Amino acid sequence: MQLRYNYRVYPTPGQQEALARAFGCARVVFNDGLRIRQQARVEGLPYVSDGDLSKRVITGAKKTPERQWLGEVSAVVLQQALADLNTAYRNFFSSLTGERKGPKVAPPRLRSRKDNRQAIRFTRNSRFAVLDNGRLRLPKIGDVPVTWSRRLPSEPSSVTIIKDAAGRYFASFVVTTTEDETLPATNAEVGIDLGLTHFAVLSNGKKIAAPKFLRRAARKLRRLQQDLSRKQRGSSNRKKAVVKVAKVHARVADTRRDWQHRLSTRIIRDNQAVYVEDLCVTGLARTRLAKSVHDAGWASFVEMLEYKAARYGRTFGRIGRFAPTSQACSRCGRLDGPKPLSVRSWTCPCGAVHDRDVNAAINVLAQGRWDNSNACGAQVRPAPLPAPRREAGIHPGVAGSPARSAEGISAL
Repeated sequence: MQLRYNYRVYPTPGQQEALARAFGCARVVFNDGLRIRQQARVEGLPYVSDGDLSKRVITGAKKTPERQWLGEVSAVVLQQALADLNTAYRNFFSSLTGERKGPKVAPPRLRSRKDNRQAIRFTRNSRFAVLDNGRLRLPKIGDVPVTWSRRLPSEPSSVTIIKDAAGRYFASFVVTTTEDETLPATNAEVGIDLGLTHFAVLSNGKKIAAPKFLRRAARKLRRLQQDLSRKQRGSSNRKKAVVKVAKVHARVADTRRDWQHRLSTRIIRDNQAVYVEDLCVTGLARTRLAKSVHDAGWASFVEMLEYKAARYGRTFGRIGRFAPTSQACSRCGRLDGPKPLSVRSWTCPCGAVHDRDVNAAINVLAQGRWDNSNACGAQVRPAPLPAPRREAGIHPGVAGSPARSAEGISAL
């Protein structure tokens, strides 16, 4: 299983200049390749292949006075920039043909030096190395100090150097785990109902309050946004104000991610099977609750549950978003119809008094078990049997049969 490990790196001022040079060269190669393919499409020429594009924007461009400075950075960085362009085109074409599921993917766009996020990638061909003193050696950049929060489980296949909007640098390693990390089996199973008042309600009755990290930082963000709006566009003070706002947003995102990692790990460790509802977050983000929906971060939390279940040998399932989990009684199965969000508890005619969220979580668990009941390929339908001779074919003269000859029709 491939995993990604992120670590904070602290390059020196000289190394920051080298990284900025590498960011710029990768961006120029990406844009040059995109322009060539766009021009070929406008002129009605064939699609430029990957090999021809590499020769034109890297090998040939280094020999020209306008692009000779491309030789100051690692060639692997430039090749990976073209690989990103090719991946973007493949995703776009797959989205057009319907092979790629999910929302439609737009065609690649030009990269800007003003983008909040800059990244370059080194593969094994570039011969990057993790030194014994804990530093990361990058070609034509140097030995970069790294803060190792945990050890790498295996030798990394690639490393991506990222600079975010807050001006922080990260090293993202891709590793492949080969050891068996399956957790001991347990009999517990859980269904999860995600919400806004309570971030998650479990089928065992436990409710986890929503931390609302963005709401907590709203007051400080409001003040910083007001300061930013007063700064003149293009000035140095405006750039500093942008970084201050980005740092607060980065802290909110880091805190939310850490909290979700802790919660998802605890749920996966304590339960053999986990079932959640497949929510349409994109649609909910268009409503008046958009800010709260984005602050909750349901999509990232569900992704954590899914990959951790696969990593530790647990069962994970999503139930359909149209399943009436909030309308059905978890005891008798009666459908009581839709209920407004203001109704937090209701009584079924069978006498059961339900908490809306707990009842929905129990229904999610029941639906997940039902969907997963045939996961081992068991025969759940009766085997087909040949019809008796007297029931097959067409029999003339019988009431209700068509008035035509039965000659030539097999009886079996």
